[in-house]
Amino acid sequence: MAEETKNLFTRNEKIVPISIEEEVRNSYMDYSMSVIVGRALPDCRDGLKPVHRRILYAMRDLGLVHNREYKKSARIVGEVLGKYHPHGDLSVYDALVRMVQTFSLRYPLVDGQGNFGSVDGDNAAAMRYTEVRLTALAEEMLEDIDKETVDFRPNFDESLEEPVLLPSKIPNLILNGSSGIAVGMATNIPPHNLKEVCGAIKHLIDDPQATIKDLIKLIPGPDFPTGAIICGRQGVLDMYNTGRGHIKTRARAGVEEIKNGKTNIVVTEIPYTVNKASLLEKIAELVNDKKITGISDIRDESDKDGMRIVLELKRGENEQVVLNQLYKHTQMQETFGAILLAIDQGMPKVLNLKQLLGRHIDHRKVIITRRTTYELRIAEERAHILEGFKIALDHIDQVVKTIREAKDRKDAFEKLMKKFALSDRQATAILDMRLYQLTGLERTKIEEEYLEVIKRISYLKGILASEKKVLALIKDELTELYEKYGDDRRTTFQDDEKEFHIEDLIADESTIITVSHSGYIKRTSPNLYRQQRRGGKGIMGMEMRDEDFVEDLYTASTLDYLLFITETGHLYWLKVYEIPQAGRLSKGKAIVNLLDMDPGEKLATIIRVRDFDQPLSVVMATQQGTVKKTPLKAFSNPRKGGIIAMTVDSKDRLVSARLTQAEDDVILATHFGQSIRFHSSQIRDMGRTAQGVRGIRLGKNDYVVAMEAVQKDATLLIVTENGYGKRTAFDEYRIQGRGGSGIITVKTKDRNGPVVGGLSVVDKDEVMIITATGKMIRSPVSGISVIGRNTQGVRLINLAEKDKVVAICKVIESEEGEEGETSDAGS
Repeated sequence: MAEETKNLFTRNEKIVPISIEEEVRNSYMDYSMSVIVGRALPDCRDGLKPVHRRILYAMRDLGLVHNREYKKSARIVGEVLGKYHPHGDLSVYDALVRMVQTFSLRYPLVDGQGNFGSVDGDNAAAMRYTEVRLTALAEEMLEDIDKETVDFRPNFDESLEEPVLLPSKIPNLILNGSSGIAVGMATNIPPHNLKEVCGAIKHLIDDPQATIKDLIKLIPGPDFPTGAIICGRQGVLDMYNTGRGHIKTRARAGVEEIKNGKTNIVVTEIPYTVNKASLLEKIAELVNDKKITGISDIRDESDKDGMRIVLELKRGENEQVVLNQLYKHTQMQETFGAILLAIDQGMPKVLNLKQLLGRHIDHRKVIITRRTTYELRIAEERAHILEGFKIALDHIDQVVKTIREAKDRKDAFEKLMKKFALSDRQATAILDMRLYQLTGLERTKIEEEYLEVIKRISYLKGILASEKKVLALIKDELTELYEKYGDDRRTTFQDDEKEFHIEDLIADESTIITVSHSGYIKRTSPNLYRQQRRGGKGIMGMEMRDEDFVEDLYTASTLDYLLFITETGHLYWLKVYEIPQAGRLSKGKAIVNLLDMDPGEKLATIIRVRDFDQPLSVVMATQQGTVKKTPLKAFSNPRKGGIIAMTVDSKDRLVSARLTQAEDDVILATHFGQSIRFHSSQIRDMGRTAQGVRGIRLGKNDYVVAMEAVQKDATLLIVTENGYGKRTAFDEYRIQGRGGSGIITVKTKDRNGPVVGGLSVVDKDEVMIITATGKMIRSPVSGISVIGRNTQGVRLINLAEKDKVVAICKVIESEEGEEGETSDAGS
């Protein structure tokens, strides 16, 4: 029964067993190749995908050339759908729209009238509203298509024929590029400049052995329709040599000065394929999230004259830092992943630059050969007709008589062929002649035309016989193209850009580091403190609690390293920008939250370092007069939990550290006004864990409060607890042997109080003086008198009752030009 049922359904049919795996594999391969060849990838010869080719060919058939009227886009879409491209109308219209957009194609192939979208991502108007026609450049791609230069194939219903490719006088694939995703592969070819490409192709014709390196001299890189900047050459070199590369592009931005000391960043070009509206939204989002803090306003002032994005900066902001932040976090910097993949001889292939240009030469050789062959045939046919005319004119009376005596046209046709040995085409042409062509003037024209046709035939045969002449024609066409349509490069280049480090996003500017007695730290701008005359009352630099007071003050650049050295001799490492920025009255952040310090450790000093490879040493001093010198490089790689900078006795504490050079002298100052100066060479280099040697012999209850490296043309500023200070020339401090008792640096009395700190200063310096209640005064050093060692000094700050000075610091206005300079530290 089952056998009978089987036979019932398979009667008169042949069943072939097929493996389902094999069928799926074969079907998928057929599908993928159909997508690759028929839809997604361009042909390397004319640089077009089928849909673009069909659009251009249909527009030509409709007579929509560049100097005629526009027609509705819907008319073209309907023409393409009905005749050549049986897919969705949007697929055709979208392809048409892209060929109009000046921001998508470097050299648009369709001239549009109406809304065809924008760089903001706006969609084009409906096809019933827009109008199009071919550009003059597109007509160059279609030229000679009627001269049997390309093959034609049946359309989808075999009612018409369509071209397999276009003659394409222009190297469209590399000029306008292409992008598409097929099955298992994708293409992304960047656009280039017409002048450069034509020059490179001509060079390759002249020297077929030219290397890619030679061609890159003529084509330095892509030329995007939106301009922008290509960063670095490596991605371009990779693309041209291997067919694949990653090209980093950046927006073109400038800086404009505006009133009130503010500046604007003005963006006039953005990377290719970037949506301007989305870019602005992303910038606004970053500003709102406070990831970019330097921008106060964003405006899009773009108009018909070009793009103009204005980013208004806050006063005092570093525009380069803001730009770096924008490059890192937005599409103002974008990578173009280039893949030079195209259909070559019916198969997808990744091509390098030389191969890409060579394919155009090969294509044009075929086109010119076929065109010349066609023109030769037409010329020879015309010459043959003209030869018949000449025979007829030579025997005009007999010809007329033969025609008049003939019964009908057929009889006349046969008699002419037989009597004058004419071909059927010649006989037909003679019968079609008009009477006016029998005049003497027309006879002269026929003879002249015949001579011209013979010359033309000779010229065309010469082309077909010589590849050199074919190549010369290609060169002439290229010259004509770039003279007619060539323009200047829009995309420029800049030197290689490495990956951004966090430092690239931080402004290199002076800042003040404030540390309180309770262990809070912050950084603020020196501009928050106005300059005052000597004797001023100061302003609040940090709002303190009753039980806390400001203990130390330091200056540094935001990109400096800070070496935190504790009283117990431990060292911790931190970048200045890692310290939270705060307002003038803010207390800042607890140091223990920034450094992995042991409980109970107290900060003694901070050293500012720009470069650890400098030939410098760190000289440290303790309260009990012990000094130690260690090379700076020994501190370049501290661990998270800190390292030992100096072994300090349990009854002692480290009070100061300075960077010194080999020839520097060191001076120590004590609480009771003693000081000692000696060569730093008297302290031998020691390892990090060493304990040090004696620097000064101290009196009863005295201790070291400051240490400085002696500088040429500088003076030693000493400040006392009651707000007095003075400057004394270093020459007044004679050089002594290390370990002595020293000499007087200031007379300490009840009036001025004991010494709280000392600094090496020059006239152009400014100092910051801070009191225990948190008041600060910024004062020029030039206003402090230079007087002898054995004096009490002059008043620098008026103190409130029970207030006292606790720290002094030198203010650095600019960090430029200071690389390699010894760093400043607080007392």
